[in-house]
Amino acid sequence: MILLAFAASKGFKLQQMDVKSAFLNGFIEEEVYVRQPPGFKSARFSDRAYKLRKALYGLKQAPRAWYARLKSFLLKSRLVMGSVDKTLFLLSRGGDNLIVQIYVDDIIFGGSSHALVSSFAEQMSREFEMSLMGELQFFLGLQIKQGLKGTFVHQAKYIGDILKKFNMGDSKPMTTLMSTNTALDADEDGEAVDQKEFREMIGSLLYLTATRSDIQFAVCLCARYQASPWTSHRQAVKRIFRYLKFTTELGLWYSSEGSQMLTMLGCRIDRKSTSGTCQLLRTSLVSWSSRKQASVALSTTEAEYVAAASCCSQLLWMKATLSDFGLRFSRIPLLVDSTSAISVAKNPGDIDLIHVVSANQLADIFTKPLEFDAFTRLRGELGVTVEGVDNALIKGLRANGPAHGNLAHACKLSRYPN
Repeated sequence: MILLAFAASKGFKLQQMDVKSAFLNGFIEEEVYVRQPPGFKSARFSDRAYKLRKALYGLKQAPRAWYARLKSFLLKSRLVMGSVDKTLFLLSRGGDNLIVQIYVDDIIFGGSSHALVSSFAEQMSREFEMSLMGELQFFLGLQIKQGLKGTFVHQAKYIGDILKKFNMGDSKPMTTLMSTNTALDADEDGEAVDQKEFREMIGSLLYLTATRSDIQFAVCLCARYQASPWTSHRQAVKRIFRYLKFTTELGLWYSSEGSQMLTMLGCRIDRKSTSGTCQLLRTSLVSWSSRKQASVALSTTEAEYVAAASCCSQLLWMKATLSDFGLRFSRIPLLVDSTSAISVAKNPGDIDLIHVVSANQLADIFTKPLEFDAFTRLRGELGVTVEGVDNALIKGLRANGPAHGNLAHACKLSRYPN
């Protein structure tokens, strides 16, 4: 998602290519022998085995051998490997830039110069047997539309498929994910449901969170009960499907306008703390998560501090990753709505802890069920919208944003009874 947001901000048109029989291009260093397969047996040496010079599909060495071959070729072509992401390669030539992202045998690439992009495609075609697929439109189940004003990423086809799979296509649509009075618990007095089906539903929804951050909190809350699902848990999951039917066309809009900015927001607590975070480049949502902390906090301040420390680590990782794209940040604001946690954590290092009022905290959508108006407002500000509609400005940063930097991080904690 970082690549998509960055490409949209720079106006790069991303292309896609596929390497045919990629693993067969890798050379292996170990001595590996295979039996003579049927149809390829030697009549003269029927008792002998073949010694492999190249990798075959099914070998554990095959992915590593293919990546080593591809990396060697790209480095010889004067591309530079990312310092954090080892599948990211970059090239600068005469003021023009090329970005290449590798995912096994699928390669996404784009740049500021059509000539540079075409030259790279020709080099790859000469070295490997390639399928040039043109403009990036469909990748790993994500539907991608690139335009002059930005890039729209969604999973409308996938939503239609899972609604049909779980017989929810004719269900009544819902405008929100959960009622504000919903409080899921173990519900051991309820009626048990099919565990296999429940897990399949959760797994399908977790994959959908790749583009739908608005369902992150509800899906993760329901996922906690996969080991022993009951009727109330299944009803909560079905309501998520009914909400998806109402919002099938929503996706992530990555605008080509705005100043460079990275924002991080998070989290909610029960008896253990659950840290939820999201990161935005400009106003484009690029990453988000929700996970329980390993220890039980003795106070809200302690939980806030632990969450802020965890989010700070993620922020520094993001800073290092974005440096490979040529984006540099100095003093980094960390926006927290707890003055107690700020007092405990504040230090003169690279992070500036700044208080943000709760009314301007976008992380509420990751922490609790909300009323329709509040939910749709925050959903829009996070960039989950329909195609072509720009993200709303991030109100918390607009009202309280620091004057000395454009890389920001926000942390949110609230009490949630389990």
